Amino acid sequence: MSIAPTPQPPYYAVIFTSLRTEGDNGYGQMAEAMVRLAATQPGFLGIESARDGLGITVSYWESLEAIAAWKQNSAHLVAQQRGRAEWYANFKVRICHVERDYAFEKQ
Repeated sequence: MSIAPTPQPPYYAVIFTSLRTEGDNGYGQMAEAMVRLAATQPGFLGIESARDGLGITVSYWESLEAIAAWKQNSAHLVAQQRGRAEWYANFKVRICHVERDYAFEKQ
């Protein structure tokens, strides 16, 4: 796992925060497939994810249009439907405009 190498702002972040239901029920395999698929979408910049009870996934995009296209991707629509039916007790999506970022890396 690494920090996504985003370009200089501005760009957009989609923050997906979730609480899972019990069991995997195919979630892990679908999550990996969605990351691979998202990486092929126009405007995709990167992704970061962590889960320890509360799950937080942040994906980065060039534009609101790229985010909207990803939301309507047919395979992603299937994953969204299964998420509501099987994998999530609840979730929240936030779409943010990134105006500034900075970094630190120990040498």
